[in-house]
Amino acid sequence: MATQMKAAVYYGAGDVRIEQVAAPAPGPGEVLIRVTRSGVCGTDASEWKSGPNIFPVHRTHPHSGHHGPLILGHEFIGEVLESDDARFAPGDRVASGAGVSCGTCARCVEGRTNLCERYRTHGLNVEGGMAELVAVAADTLVHIPDTLGDDAAGLAQPLAVGLHAARRAGVRSGDRVVLIGAGAIGTFVLAGLQHLADVDVTVVDFAGSRLDRARRLGASRIIAADGADVESEIAELQGGIDIVIEASGARGQLNRAIGLARDGGTVLQVGLPTGLQEVDIHQLVFREITIRTTLAHVCADDMPDALSILASTGLAGEMLDSVRSLEELPAQLDRLATGQLEGKVLFDPRV
Repeated sequence: MATQMKAAVYYGAGDVRIEQVAAPAPGPGEVLIRVTRSGVCGTDASEWKSGPNIFPVHRTHPHSGHHGPLILGHEFIGEVLESDDARFAPGDRVASGAGVSCGTCARCVEGRTNLCERYRTHGLNVEGGMAELVAVAADTLVHIPDTLGDDAAGLAQPLAVGLHAARRAGVRSGDRVVLIGAGAIGTFVLAGLQHLADVDVTVVDFAGSRLDRARRLGASRIIAADGADVESEIAELQGGIDIVIEASGARGQLNRAIGLARDGGTVLQVGLPTGLQEVDIHQLVFREITIRTTLAHVCADDMPDALSILASTGLAGEMLDSVRSLEELPAQLDRLATGQLEGKVLFDPRV
């Protein structure tokens, strides 16, 4: 087995280096994977632009003990090389949820493993999968169906996040839903909603390719946020919206979502604003609006369903921008951070 490997290592804002580093050795309960696809998301782009904010580059993580430069990558799939777990054999194709939970704390016992007291995520807190090899907990892995190619399977983890958000919204068949934001996470939430229930979904975003994509993927209607008739179009929806999902993170949109929801309705906050937000508490209280939030995903619940969605729909074809080499990662992070990327870029560490 190789003692060195190529990896994308994060040092700080604007500083990601493609380096030769020590290859990992799997510990107890871990599986060694040769990575075939690894993706990036808005969190990676934020850390590239203005971090380190959550990456433990200059501090020790309380549970992982990690400090110093960090190998990126929390959205990855690959081929099993070594495993002492009976569920996985060398040659198996697997997708990783990347989030490692203890399985014994109160939240894990409830099935909310994403809120584990000792939760850690590959590529965010501990070494990730933006590398030729990665050693990961067997419990984070799901078999990839033979009918699903690597390019599509590489989208499983971010889709699982969108699916978990849709579950957190409490959607039921017959609900009327407004989804604010048609970026990558908003699109994955849309796919999650459609997987869980027969719902009427209105998607709101600026006119352009993202909104067009939402229409192609089955949105009941789309509303251009910068259109001349946007206020009247939105006004027509008010009073009957059961669930409003805010997936843009833009200033003022949470309060707008509260205003759109019917009395007794639900608002799910998905997007992460860059600053503090003003919220009309009187409206929340006097209209008994429920506010929910969502974080990551529950691997056992969401990853298998995410792979199933990718295998049975054209979602991957709509979402995948390109597959690139690790050497192109810094340029693509900059592209994502500056709003030039509307789909998902995957990286193949083997090339």
